[in-house]
Amino acid sequence: MGDLETIARANLWMRTASRVIVRIADFRARTFFELERHAKKIAWERVLQPGQPVSLRVTCKKSKLYHSDAVAERLAASIERRLGAESRFSSQDGAVDDEPERDAPAEQLFVIRVFKDVCTVSADTSGALLHLRGYRQALAKAPLRETLAAGVLLGSGWTGKTHLTDPMCGSGTIPIEGALIARRIAPGAKRRFAFLDWPGTSPWLWPRLIAEAEAFQLERCPVRITGSDRDQGAIAAARANAERAGVADDVEFSVKPVSALAESGGPRGDVARGWIVTNPPYGVRIGDVDRLRNLYADLGNAARRARPGWTLAVLSAEPRLDEQIRLSLEERLRTRNGGIPVRLLVGAIPAESGKSKTAAVTTP
Repeated sequence: MGDLETIARANLWMRTASRVIVRIADFRARTFFELERHAKKIAWERVLQPGQPVSLRVTCKKSKLYHSDAVAERLAASIERRLGAESRFSSQDGAVDDEPERDAPAEQLFVIRVFKDVCTVSADTSGALLHLRGYRQALAKAPLRETLAAGVLLGSGWTGKTHLTDPMCGSGTIPIEGALIARRIAPGAKRRFAFLDWPGTSPWLWPRLIAEAEAFQLERCPVRITGSDRDQGAIAAARANAERAGVADDVEFSVKPVSALAESGGPRGDVARGWIVTNPPYGVRIGDVDRLRNLYADLGNAARRARPGWTLAVLSAEPRLDEQIRLSLEERLRTRNGGIPVRLLVGAIPAESGKSKTAAVTTP
């Protein structure tokens, strides 16, 4: 429950959500007559301008009303009658986290769910998906969404108060999101949201919240954050992304393989302990698992050798590769990355390391 300021703060500060949607109606409908009767009572004008393009994303399950396009047509007609102007609309059946078309007009998205004859109508407040922070224009292979990178960091238990390193950082999303967390920078501060165009939104609301966010953020990162990758092009992309995110001075990037993970140390923060957080290749194609065994073994070896007493967090899709790390890792969460089911695995790196333990993890 909340008002427009609640909506604004959610979009400004939420690091892991794909969208913020608000429920504007909830009713039972088993016939199109019932659907139309309830729809005409919805105050569409609270979130729409007359003639504004509309996108209706409808799903129907276990209900008498099972034709999603027919439901969308009735609701679109209700909008036109209520606002007194024709609203162009598109109907999409499916998930609510699809990428928008690059050159599409500014549409207001409504998410309609008909489940067991109950129709729930929600208005999207975000517009473009929340992972589009605006800084990640240079990409490496298999980029990690910003929202998922933040979720991995927070799910691992990292709080922004200890050293962070990613030895397979790609285009730098995990270290950059870490710097944003550590400096208390609002992830949505550099973009625009759909609710800002709603009737009744005060023109002073957003500038006031941005001023508050800027006063809350830290001048510099209080801990050392590093990222490395063996791909020189990926590191160049990471540095460019960090510059756009405003954290170029807060993250140290270098070109090196996982096996060269350096000894802990640095000028800032408590470096006696910290987190290794990484998103290694998954090996989803035939033959990839065998090829990646040594990479995962190198990660485990380097972690034990260079970061005893630290915490390791790995986003993984393949248990056979997890075994090569040879550390006790527990599952913290499950989600999907690019349609691939993945798990966040987290565990402590033993404080005592020895040559025998290191040698035991080598693979043919």
